[in-house]
Amino acid sequence: MSHNDSTRGPVAAGTAESRTLKRSLSHGQMTMIVMGSALGTGLFLGSGTAIAMAGPAVILTYAIGSALASVIGAATGEMAIRYPVRGGFGTIATRYLGPFAGFLTRIAYWTATVLIAGVELVSVATYLSYWWPQLPLWVGIAVFGVALIVLNLTSVKSFGMLEFFLSSIKVISIVAFLLVGLCLIFFGLPGHAAVGTANLFNDGGFMPNGPESVWLSLAVVMFSFGGIEMISISAAEAKDPSRSVRSSAKAMMIRLATFYVLAVLIVVAVIPWRSASSLGDAVEASPFVLVFEQLGVHGVAHFVNFVVLIAALSSANANLYAGARLLHSLAVDGMAPRPLAGVNRAGVPARAVWLSTSGMVIAILLALYSPKEAFLSMIFVIMVCALTVWVLILFAYIVYKRVEPAAHGFRLWGGRFTAGVGIVLLFAVWVALFRVRGSAIPSVVGVGYFVVLSVLYFARIRHSHTIDDQTFAEAQRATEGYDAAQHDADHALETAAKLGR
Repeated sequence: MSHNDSTRGPVAAGTAESRTLKRSLSHGQMTMIVMGSALGTGLFLGSGTAIAMAGPAVILTYAIGSALASVIGAATGEMAIRYPVRGGFGTIATRYLGPFAGFLTRIAYWTATVLIAGVELVSVATYLSYWWPQLPLWVGIAVFGVALIVLNLTSVKSFGMLEFFLSSIKVISIVAFLLVGLCLIFFGLPGHAAVGTANLFNDGGFMPNGPESVWLSLAVVMFSFGGIEMISISAAEAKDPSRSVRSSAKAMMIRLATFYVLAVLIVVAVIPWRSASSLGDAVEASPFVLVFEQLGVHGVAHFVNFVVLIAALSSANANLYAGARLLHSLAVDGMAPRPLAGVNRAGVPARAVWLSTSGMVIAILLALYSPKEAFLSMIFVIMVCALTVWVLILFAYIVYKRVEPAAHGFRLWGGRFTAGVGIVLLFAVWVALFRVRGSAIPSVVGVGYFVVLSVLYFARIRHSHTIDDQTFAEAQRATEGYDAAQHDADHALETAAKLGR
């Protein structure tokens, strides 16, 4: 290929250079990408459905969900530190569970991410109508959709910078909400006495619908934690994967557990649980609005609308990014059309980005047909995909620890045993998913989708795929290169300290 050819749009998919993603993400950007994906509308629009199912005991549900998400995140992070490969956990699953598991993991996650991106983008357009009711829905979708596509086609560095900014707004808003909410509960605020914790035990007690409700509501709550796996996807484009993955994994587990559990605690403590659960999915159902309404703060809805818009936009951005990377890795391994393996001169898998916008189109079409039912159905299909991915990640981790038991600086506490417990809990969530009202049909559709994919794999794909060992070799070089540089830096500091003495 000539120098001139190399600068024209997407490059060919046949060479190693043309398929290589650029390592441009800082560890701060990586952390915010993970937070941006995991902190979506599940928190900002409230938890009305889960609260209606479990009452104040939804606090336990979120605590269990946070613990389970931490297990998945830690297992993913430990493997990503060892192998920060393109395709992330899907490529690792291919190595340790076989090509079929690797294919199923990546195609399931790609399906989930493109559907989530579509749902979130339609949500963005819906939030715009709060300020401009006459604005057609398709205008908001088109404007922000094009903006996200252009951003994802430019460079991963630009993507990381914007995602860092958007996620920072979300994190700051959550912290402010938690501080105000906790003060309102335990100390009171000017003009408002402390509300205490009476609402946690009034109206039927802490667990008004029985212990089973905690289990059933877990099927809804776990949707909020989708995106914890993003740490493995973005590791392939990290400048210093060892440090980035380690710090991102720790920050993710601590922040998600704190944000979700405390946020829902504040909601059910400040607002009677029947009131909180009856507000549905409207903007007024946001935990921010519910708490600040108790304070009598006027105009807060505008602030909340801005925050949830940013939350949805950030989540759509992060999921479009992840979907394109998974599709690119499938193409490189021969499990998707080869042209999707190409990257443009910025090192971005452009064709994979374009195809990953399909979820936006599907969401728009379903929204035009029957918005509320369509989105609930999409959420249940997404949950089937997410549960499949999480189970395969933990199975891959168990095999990984058996083959490579040595620690790599960051590891899942309890190792294979904890991963096994996580698998059991995920299967319990799967059973609960089929018992939640309105979930049976979309869940069956999700299972049928995987049956079709399995038939397609064994009929067409299994004889055409390749396992690219160069991917693992590049990841190993990136990890060792950073570790060597870090060792040299530490040695230089130690020498300087000795000379100073």
